[in-house]
Amino acid sequence: MKSPRKVATASLVAIAMVASLAACSQGSGSDGKLELRVATFPPGTDAAAYDAFAVQEAAFEKANPNIDVIGEEYEWIGTTFAAQLAGGSLPDVFTVPFTDAKTLLENGQLADVTAEVNQLGYADKFNPVILDGVQDSDGNIFGFPRQAYAMGLHYNRALFEAAGLDPNQPPTTWDEVREYAKQIADKTGKAGFATMTFNNTGGWQLTAQTVAHGGRTQIDNGDGTYTSTINNPGTIAALQFYHDLRWEDNSMGSNFLLDWSAINQEFGAGNIGMYTSGSDVYTSLVRSNEQNPDDYGLTVLPQDGDDPGTLGGGDIAVVSPKIDADTKAAAVKWIDYYYMQKLLDKDAAIVDAKALAASDQAVGTPVLPVLSQEQYEESLTWIEPYVNVPVDQMQGFFDGIFEQKPVGEAKGKTQEIYALLDTVIQAVLTDENADIKALVKQADKDAQAILNAG
Repeated sequence: MKSPRKVATASLVAIAMVASLAACSQGSGSDGKLELRVATFPPGTDAAAYDAFAVQEAAFEKANPNIDVIGEEYEWIGTTFAAQLAGGSLPDVFTVPFTDAKTLLENGQLADVTAEVNQLGYADKFNPVILDGVQDSDGNIFGFPRQAYAMGLHYNRALFEAAGLDPNQPPTTWDEVREYAKQIADKTGKAGFATMTFNNTGGWQLTAQTVAHGGRTQIDNGDGTYTSTINNPGTIAALQFYHDLRWEDNSMGSNFLLDWSAINQEFGAGNIGMYTSGSDVYTSLVRSNEQNPDDYGLTVLPQDGDDPGTLGGGDIAVVSPKIDADTKAAAVKWIDYYYMQKLLDKDAAIVDAKALAASDQAVGTPVLPVLSQEQYEESLTWIEPYVNVPVDQMQGFFDGIFEQKPVGEAKGKTQEIYALLDTVIQAVLTDENADIKALVKQADKDAQAILNAG
């Protein structure tokens, strides 16, 4: 049994790491077992997460003695993923955001798993809106939706208290977010509010802000074409919000080059009062960023404008189309075991929750169901004894999220347009005199050119 780093568990002897996982070849190892390379966690994840993974890995290999699971550290980064995919350096099983699925399957870069999903018997159990993101025009399925999230407002309860704010009363409007951010910055010297700005994450968060301010960045024409609508009052309002925090209130600190990993690191270190990200990020904050659970708070994004909503997203577990039939079959077994059964089967859910809890990993992080809401709520009753996240400190999110309008990420050239929008948000945060309306108008024009290029 191989693992991506040296870990030890109470139930397992120490597991030696192979010298170079990337160099492992597809097919059988020296012991005659089929070697299956699977994605694990981002670099820097703590050993406890790998302890929990090792327990699951051992159980899978016991049930499938001819398969040798080889875990590889993995983090999806928009600016490097294409090169990794083209270079063949990705594991046999990896995950990609919903936003990439359509492009990848249309390019023939994901294995068709329709027959396998149908054989497993739960194709009809997926939320149809989410399943649509991994299907082609003929209804063929190219991945397993494994988790979804809604955007949330994450806040540091300790900084709230230090600033004289009540951490049990998070802001409910964008005006209040601004007021709280300034108070945090003035009282503590920390960034009251921060946002992601590069590696496509700035565009992602600007899109989330646009939706929360009542706008949309793209229209699906239903014929395979898309129309950019970045030039709308919601996008302008979102950028004006950033501008005012930065230049009028001086409440965003001094670091304006933050992507998903960097902003999580800063938040976990107690340097940021509030930021927006997926509702499921608490798990990563605990695993990789030494987040103090007592300091964590989560609520819904404020809503504004004529048609506000909450941007959702998630990722899917996928298989490379280049692997052979035996490895593909093993890959599907792993995905079903590691990602899916805990959503569908009570015993599997309990095994997963127990393994995570035993390693002090998060159990019960708020997500959006990839299956039916009823199935999700039932699964929560299965794991209730093992839930260890500070649910009471996330009550604002639990109370409000199903009252908000869910909005999926735009499908047309999503990551390319997020990269384009990175530059817009960077301009607003680094140039006090940036012309927001002109920037938005040009971005809309440039995005349409990207869409027209096909």
